[in-house]
Amino acid sequence: MFKLFKNFHRKDVGLIIVCILLIIFQVWLDLKLPDYMSEVTVLVQTEGSKISDILVQGSYMLVCALGSLISAIIVGYLASLISATFSKNIRKKVFEKVQSFGMEEIKLFSTSSLITRSTNDITNIQMFISMGLQMMIKAPIVAVWAVLKILNKSWEWSALTGVAVLVLIGTVVLLMVTVLPKFKIVQKLIDNINGLTRENLTGIRVIRAFNAEKYQEAKFEKGNMILTNTQLFNQKMMSIMAPVMYLIMNLLTLGIYFIGANLIHQALLADKIGLFSDMVVFVSYAIQVIMSFLMLAMIFIMYPRAAVSAERINEVIYTKVKVLDGEGRENCKVKGKVEFKHVSFKYPDSDEYLLKDISFTANMGEVVAFIGSTGSGKSTLINLVPRFYDVTDGEVLVDDVNVKDYTLEELHDKLGYVPQKAVMFNGSIHYNVSYGKNGKKKITDEKVKEAIRVAQAEEFVLKMSDQYNHNISQGGINVSGGQKQRLAIARAIARDPEIYIFDDSFSALDYKTDYLLRSKLKEYTKNATSLIVAQRIGTIMNADKIIVLDAGICVGMGTHQELLKSCSVYQEIAYSQLSKEELEHE
Repeated sequence: MFKLFKNFHRKDVGLIIVCILLIIFQVWLDLKLPDYMSEVTVLVQTEGSKISDILVQGSYMLVCALGSLISAIIVGYLASLISATFSKNIRKKVFEKVQSFGMEEIKLFSTSSLITRSTNDITNIQMFISMGLQMMIKAPIVAVWAVLKILNKSWEWSALTGVAVLVLIGTVVLLMVTVLPKFKIVQKLIDNINGLTRENLTGIRVIRAFNAEKYQEAKFEKGNMILTNTQLFNQKMMSIMAPVMYLIMNLLTLGIYFIGANLIHQALLADKIGLFSDMVVFVSYAIQVIMSFLMLAMIFIMYPRAAVSAERINEVIYTKVKVLDGEGRENCKVKGKVEFKHVSFKYPDSDEYLLKDISFTANMGEVVAFIGSTGSGKSTLINLVPRFYDVTDGEVLVDDVNVKDYTLEELHDKLGYVPQKAVMFNGSIHYNVSYGKNGKKKITDEKVKEAIRVAQAEEFVLKMSDQYNHNISQGGINVSGGQKQRLAIARAIARDPEIYIFDDSFSALDYKTDYLLRSKLKEYTKNATSLIVAQRIGTIMNADKIIVLDAGICVGMGTHQELLKSCSVYQEIAYSQLSKEELEHE
């Protein structure tokens, strides 16, 4: 928790100091009220007292109450401002940290967990700061100050108050020991509910296609019931706090009056008024002491959940990112060159190498394709170029410079990446295609139209109601898989990169569109390097170089015709898709 509070800005610390001073002033005013009450009690009981004297003391009480109210309002506003600002900064920091994560770090946290940590967990911290800043500072000051005020009144009353406080503390400690482990479980259960909800929404088509609505409802109901029961247990345990507090408070008041009645009965006539006045004042101060511990109890109720949330946020913020920026390289003499030198790679949580001793060179203007059976490491290999992962052994060079020596921004500016699963953002077609420059440099309307035309997307874009301004839903659910792939390719084309990376980006296209797109693309990208992962022989047979992978090992490298003669793995793949006559004709 306290590790997270290091993120307070200097301005926030200044406002906290102002809050502390205002709270001290408020407590002083609150504790002055019983003194004036005592004066009023004495004046009422004393013969010959003037009504004007009583009104003066009453006006002092009114001024104290008004001053305390104004202080409380200001403190409440400042506490809300501090907590809201802090949560904004933490939310920004968490988001930026997640944005800096590589694939290795992303796998440490589920998507649903990261959403919960960025929303619910930060809200818990915000509530704790907003309430705690007032209660946590005020309660100890009130308790200590009130105890000092009543110590010299009567040892019997003081002892009774001490017993009440000990019972109160015992109740709070017992509840914390019982409930704290449950609070740690709650946040994980919320992660689970978020995950189930997200799964239901993203997989709605499959769920309906397989009539699995009832199954998913039962699955959600189970997770929801576990969360509900855990929350009910926590709330039931915490609900014990209020009645115990009020019981102790009322019994303490009754006890003070009972002891006071005996003391007054045994006292001399001259001392009776003073004892009665002290009793009235003591009750007020004793209630203040109990209320201060009540405020501390409220903090203890909020603290466990906030502490768990803070721990979860710290896990994100203080996760070490493995893929870091290099020193940076500018004005490379070579353009569009990609070279793998004896590259081997294994995932951090794996003991076996997925790629073993891969070496090849792709020069500017060349098309280099990768093919192999499922799980042979094709996508993993090209993901090493943009440094989604770093190699385990060997080197990956771009423009004769190790990719680790670039800043990530410099490296990614050289690349036009089309992922295996086309991603569309909520916005117009123009916005999605021009996203490649992400606001750094404006892409003209003509460039967007040209990219769409080269990607063979013009056919369906012009048929849409708003054409280039037609809105694409989040995830691209209002366009087909092939349309999404073509728009994703257009996004990379509009970027005008040195190196294109196509990670099985033609799989959803029909053969005619695939052929037309590759023909236009080859002409358009003749001054750029293209790395293509594909399953279809027809997509890659015209590549300048084809690399065949089998179980992470390069088992063949060459042109289509060369591999048909020399590589048995390539032959198996080729003959499984096309006839011998078709391959020879091609």
